[in-house]
Amino acid sequence: MSSQEQNHQENNRNAENTTHFGYKTVDKDDKVSMVASVFHSVAAQYDVMNDLMSFGIHRLWKRFTIDASGVRPGNTVLDLAGGTGDLTAKFSQLVGREGKVILADINSSMLNVGRDKLRDRGLVQNIEYVQANAQYLPFEDNTFDIVTIAFGLRNVTDKDMALRSIYRVLKPGGRLLVLEFSKPEHELVNKAYDFYSFNILPKIGELVAKDGDSYQYLAESIRMHPDQETLKSMMNDAGFEQTSFKNLTGGVVALHKGYKF
Repeated sequence: MSSQEQNHQENNRNAENTTHFGYKTVDKDDKVSMVASVFHSVAAQYDVMNDLMSFGIHRLWKRFTIDASGVRPGNTVLDLAGGTGDLTAKFSQLVGREGKVILADINSSMLNVGRDKLRDRGLVQNIEYVQANAQYLPFEDNTFDIVTIAFGLRNVTDKDMALRSIYRVLKPGGRLLVLEFSKPEHELVNKAYDFYSFNILPKIGELVAKDGDSYQYLAESIRMHPDQETLKSMMNDAGFEQTSFKNLTGGVVALHKGYKF
């Protein structure tokens, strides 16, 4: 084997074992702990920062997601990467006593903040809490009517693996909704969004959460996330059918939807 072929094989092995952490290239094995560190750091101020960063618009995006889910009384819902439980709170009310909502997150700090917030609101009867990695969901096949993942997929190390894992745990006829930052439709919006993300957002993070670096990572992770059409193709490859997406706020955020038949 020539040295050129050896180098090519070595480069392929390196590519298979690495991924992105923001703009950095890191070992896949290291990303989970690096992302965990970010969210341990920001968990206590997460809700406040969401309102500040989005000017409160994230609440409308999440409301749109719930409306698009078609959730019904008695449904079983997985709010994956559910963090502080905004979606879980509303789903809990909509599925009623006969339904169930599982708030799952890989990060224990976020899960604890979400559990405390929901219990303070008196939401206890139909909610369970599970610490789980989206790539290795600890649930039986065909368990859920609906799975949502809001602003979490971009932090997953292997997104294709996570989508396949979600597909497995959905019931036939079930649906996945992915709410995530995406690619703005217009270049002017894109430039303004870039300026805000990289010049203002980390400063807000430093002032409010005392952690500018984590919000620098979050801005970078948004830029590294697949665009709308690419994510749609990834969902198709994972087995989802009738996949579609709806741009919100000019494509700053997109809601993707797919079904398991």
